[in-house]
Amino acid sequence: MKNANSPVFSDSKPHYELLDGLRGVAALMVMFYHIGEGFATSPVDQHVNHGYLAVDFFFILSGFVIGYAYDDRWKTSLTLKNFFRRRLIRLHPMVIMGAVLGVVAFCIQGRVQWDGTQVPLTMVLIALLLNLFLLPVVPGTGADVRGNNEMFPLNGPSWSLFFEYIGNILYALFIRKMSTKALAVLVSVAGLGLGAFAVCNLSGFGHLGVGWSMTDWNLPGGFLRLMFSFSTGLLMSRVFRPVNIRGAFWICSAIVCVLLALPHIGGGEKLWLNGLYEAVCTIFIFPALIWLGASGKTTDKATSRVCKFLGDISYPVYVVHYPLMYLFYAWLWGGEEKIPFSQAWPAAAAVIIGSIVLAWLCLKFYDEPLRRWLGKKS
Repeated sequence: MKNANSPVFSDSKPHYELLDGLRGVAALMVMFYHIGEGFATSPVDQHVNHGYLAVDFFFILSGFVIGYAYDDRWKTSLTLKNFFRRRLIRLHPMVIMGAVLGVVAFCIQGRVQWDGTQVPLTMVLIALLLNLFLLPVVPGTGADVRGNNEMFPLNGPSWSLFFEYIGNILYALFIRKMSTKALAVLVSVAGLGLGAFAVCNLSGFGHLGVGWSMTDWNLPGGFLRLMFSFSTGLLMSRVFRPVNIRGAFWICSAIVCVLLALPHIGGGEKLWLNGLYEAVCTIFIFPALIWLGASGKTTDKATSRVCKFLGDISYPVYVVHYPLMYLFYAWLWGGEEKIPFSQAWPAAAAVIIGSIVLAWLCLKFYDEPLRRWLGKKS
């Protein structure tokens, strides 16, 4: 929602398999967060309350691995055309799959908004076309087919990929040319802005779950999240020096899960406390976790297999789970009363398992074969 995407690495460089695993853990936490949304009445009582911060974690990871994979190649063989082609081949096949699954889910629901308004097929097709090219939908227009003011109403998490693309473009055109000191200044300024955004409650609920819409402060908040996190990852890739730590994957995974699952801090009366908590997580703790994850190495086959599996499914599961979530929400809220968790948990578990299975199938029978074919053609 990589938000979370590993680039094509140079064959001569070692692979950070622990970071792949951490990306997968964060992607699963996004799913749990979205399941919890179905039972919450507001962001204050949301289960897995801070799950959307996984996007900031993804942005830092993306900046780190892109800087690691590409920074030293611009002076030799890498061109803008080659870079953008590589990134499109890596990211866009699943963007297309997510849009297609989104339109299928919307049609299964009967092409109606949450208030029951019927949506013309032409508007659905326009929304699909926009999503296929990662072009955001203007709130309140006909293409806003769900009526929720989402930038990508057929597959909500595509908003983070929209910002991921912007981050890649800014990196290739400008940021890679900045000195390390200048990049550190950019990170500092963006961090101050992000912290102020969170603590001053510009989101309205004392959180950083913004960027998914073009309403209110969403776009500025989304850009702040991108600019701090992506630039921080790039800076880390330049100054990284590993530190020795045993069990880094399991330690970092546990910390990520706890940080994203904690209840809302401060309640409705002290929203700034929640903003402060999320700013500290994003600005300080996430970079430290990624540093530790990049420093560690797997020492047993089981951990290696876990990291590989989680890394493989991380991007697909992030992209494909939300169309299933739309169907889950429609079932959950479709009756006269919302179905309680005590009755809905089997369906919630089925959505989680189904999303993982669907992600694996899309990876093995669509994404990887298509990327190999596109790589050969280019």
